[in-house]
Amino acid sequence: MPEPAFLFGQFLGGLTAGMFLFTIAAGLSLIFGVLRVLNFAHGSFYMFGAYLGWQVMTWLGPGTEYFWLAALAAAACVALLGIAIEYCLLRHLYRREELYQLLFTYALVLILADCAKIIWGTGQLSVSRPPSLSGSVQIFGTTVPHYNLFIMLLGPAIALGLWLLMHRSRVGRLVRAAVMDREMLGALGANVGSLYTIMFGIGAFLAGLGGALVTPVKSIVPGMDVEVIVEVFIVVVIGGLGSLWGTFLGALVFGQVLAFGILIMPRFSIFAVFALMAIILIVRPWGLLGKPLR
Repeated sequence: MPEPAFLFGQFLGGLTAGMFLFTIAAGLSLIFGVLRVLNFAHGSFYMFGAYLGWQVMTWLGPGTEYFWLAALAAAACVALLGIAIEYCLLRHLYRREELYQLLFTYALVLILADCAKIIWGTGQLSVSRPPSLSGSVQIFGTTVPHYNLFIMLLGPAIALGLWLLMHRSRVGRLVRAAVMDREMLGALGANVGSLYTIMFGIGAFLAGLGGALVTPVKSIVPGMDVEVIVEVFIVVVIGGLGSLWGTFLGALVFGQVLAFGILIMPRFSIFAVFALMAIILIVRPWGLLGKPLR
C-alpha cells in the first residue's frame, strides 16, 4: 500500500496535468459553445504558442526573467493568427455542413504543422522555468514545485474569468443571445460576425497560452499538436462539449484517472482514460455537465 504522502503527490501531479489541459480545452469548449465548430486546429494553436514562446525568449535574451512577457506575447500572436483564420476563412463555412468544417480545420492542422517545421525545424527545443517560480514547497510531506502550484491556481482563475465574461458582461449576454438565435440578434443591430471573431480569438489565445506555459515542463517538438488535441477532446467529451464547468470537471477527472492509473496499470494508464470516455459516451453521450444538442 503506497504511503499517504506518495498518494498525495500523485493527486497533485494529476491536478497539475488537469489544469494544463483545462487551459487549452477551455478555448476549444468556448469555440464550440459559441460557434458550434469542432476546431481540430486548436492543437496547432497550442503548438504555435510553445514555439513562439521559445522564439520570443530567444529574441529577448538567454535569461528567463522575460518568461511571462514571452508567454503573453506568444498567446497574443496566436490569438491574432486565430482571428485572421476565422475572419478570412472559417466564417465562410458556418452555414455549410459540419463535415466541411471538420475537413477545413484538419487541413489547417497539416498546413500549420508543416509551417512550424519550416520555421523552427524538427529538433527539440526547451525553455527554463522562470526564476520567480523555480523553487518548491513542502505540503504534507510532498515536495511541490512553485510552478506546479501556479498552474493549479491558474486553471480555476481562467474558469472564473470565462464565467464572469459569459454571464456578467454585455459581451457575454450578446454571445449567449447569438448562440440561441443569430439571425434575430443580427436583425436587432448587433454585429454577430465580430462577436464570433472575438470569441475565436479568445479561444486561440488560451490555446497559445497553454502552449507557452507548458514549455518549462515539456520539450517543444513537432507532433505535440496532435498529442494534445486527442487529450483535449477527451476532456471536453467527458465534461460536455460547450460546457465551461463540464470542461473543468473533465480536466480534473482526466488528470486523476491518468495519475492513479499509472499506479494500477503502468503500461495501460492511458487505456483507463479512453475506457472512461467510452463509458461516458455510452451512458451520457453529452458529457457529465453537458446538455443534449437540439
